[in-house]
Amino acid sequence: MGKFLTRRHFLASVVSVLACQAIARLFPSRLIPRVFAMVVPPQLLTDPFLQLPTKHSVRVVWFTEFAGLQHTVHYGEGLGQKVGAKTTLLSRTREDKDSHLETSVTQLTRRLIWRHEAEVTGLLTGIPVPYQVISTREDGEAVQSEIFTLSASPKPGQPLKILLTSDHQLKPMVAANYQKVVETVGKVDAVFFAGDLINVPDRASEWFDASTGNAFFPVLQGRAHYEMERNGVKTTYVGGALIQSAPLFAAIGNHEVMGRFSTASSLHSQFNDAVPLTKAKEWYEKNSKTINPTNDPVIQDAWLKNHSFNVDTYEEIFTFPEDSPGGKKYYALTFGDVRLIVLYITNIWRTYNLTANEITANEKGRYHEQEADLNTPKNWGYGQHIFEPIGEGSPQYNWLKQELNRPEFQRAKYRVVMFHHPPHTLGDNIVPAYTDPVQVIERDTDGRIKAVRYEYPKQADYIIRDVVPLLEAAGTHLVFFGHSHLWNRFVSPSGTHYLESSNVGNSYGAYVGDRKRPIPLNYKEEYAATGDPYGLEPIVPTIAPLQDASGQPVPYIASNNITVFSIFDTGSGTISSYRFDTQEPESAVVKFDEFRVRRENVLDEGWK
Repeated sequence: MGKFLTRRHFLASVVSVLACQAIARLFPSRLIPRVFAMVVPPQLLTDPFLQLPTKHSVRVVWFTEFAGLQHTVHYGEGLGQKVGAKTTLLSRTREDKDSHLETSVTQLTRRLIWRHEAEVTGLLTGIPVPYQVISTREDGEAVQSEIFTLSASPKPGQPLKILLTSDHQLKPMVAANYQKVVETVGKVDAVFFAGDLINVPDRASEWFDASTGNAFFPVLQGRAHYEMERNGVKTTYVGGALIQSAPLFAAIGNHEVMGRFSTASSLHSQFNDAVPLTKAKEWYEKNSKTINPTNDPVIQDAWLKNHSFNVDTYEEIFTFPEDSPGGKKYYALTFGDVRLIVLYITNIWRTYNLTANEITANEKGRYHEQEADLNTPKNWGYGQHIFEPIGEGSPQYNWLKQELNRPEFQRAKYRVVMFHHPPHTLGDNIVPAYTDPVQVIERDTDGRIKAVRYEYPKQADYIIRDVVPLLEAAGTHLVFFGHSHLWNRFVSPSGTHYLESSNVGNSYGAYVGDRKRPIPLNYKEEYAATGDPYGLEPIVPTIAPLQDASGQPVPYIASNNITVFSIFDTGSGTISSYRFDTQEPESAVVKFDEFRVRRENVLDEGWK
């Protein structure tokens, strides 16, 4: 297990030590070393989970803190078949003083974690098969998982239950959320995850074993141990055993992107220190003879990545299709009756403080640069800049346009597009517009910089201006997204549904009525303080909506006590949303909304 031990393993070791002391009094000393080797039982770092199913195969992935001698998947009747795994070492996983660990880390430290992936082939579509993974350590001791089931991609017409979720981020209610998924609907067939899986992507413990008890993999594998106290009652939630037997498909959110690399500054500082790639290229060109005197393209690419941003850890952890221009960053696949297109639509989050002197140390503003940094451009955050272009003419836009017109999408029973940033929402993160920041530098009469601020022209919002028209014209049935940590949904005049079901672990609120987003005043551009800035009216839940103080139903759930999940049932063509009140741990889960993904009696030609 290495030096990072959970509380459970520590207690187990104490018990083992006491047992060894008793054994030492009864048995010859030559037996003691072998007994003490069992003080901390070797463990897999995660249960196995499923990736990239095809018609006749699926990938099995798991992690350990040892390189090992051999890693295998045993599957089929009596687990009689076996396939070896390919092992790789994660390149950027680290811990720092802010990591939640049982053993303290006082400085930035690399953490060695090995990923194992095996492809199980020869499967029959829709037929589940038992499997187990076994990893053999360098000392020859074998460590094995429990037995789970795997299967190839489901055949068309097979009814599926797909969990729609996002914005995990180790928030307080996530363990309760996924536990209630399993208790309410049982096994799911897939997980569609619309970004923000963790907080800081290079911090290993957030993925694997944070001592808070609600790291990413434990919560989605029913291995969490998260204690909540509500109204004086303590309840421990374990999450749900979901992805051991159901493939996960994810989109990149802003929390999957690391900023400029450092061997000294904290991981959170590095995460927050992303700058546009265009700026890194400018700096490189000015200093290329010193940085890369031999003009080696490998050195150039590595320098640019380390001085802008990267999604290396995310890409190293997951296996997704790689045949788009963006590789794993955006992709398309068919899963049963669903054609799923996943886009890389996210920008860096910057603080919404409205004046430069409100921005505290180590923060970067969406509307202003810090006063202290005005004459140090390398410290600027460059506003809420976009990571991957999606505007008309960009590689991702051109690829999306082709994918929407492919037979796989046009003939699919359900046409689903997933990305992180909201096209429509009552939440806070839809403001400012999703566009490249326009930098405005103000100078005094002597030419000295007195302010650096950013505008975001609403008419240049790439999602609304460029992406949404493509999705609507192609007859997209569902657009699923996250980012604002609430539940709300919309439907366009053409019948495309827009669902945000990201009130999973906490909420940042809905901006309606008297509650207004923090927006800058006296700016050139328009910034919407309330409602959906792009004009769609939110849909009131169809079954059991929550009510406001005056007893009127509200078209959203934005609560730090109520957690929400949504299930896409491809058999009935409905998406059902459920809520659970963590203030009342013995209360029932409530289905509060349900709608059909596509309209009845509408021919496909009617969407075009």
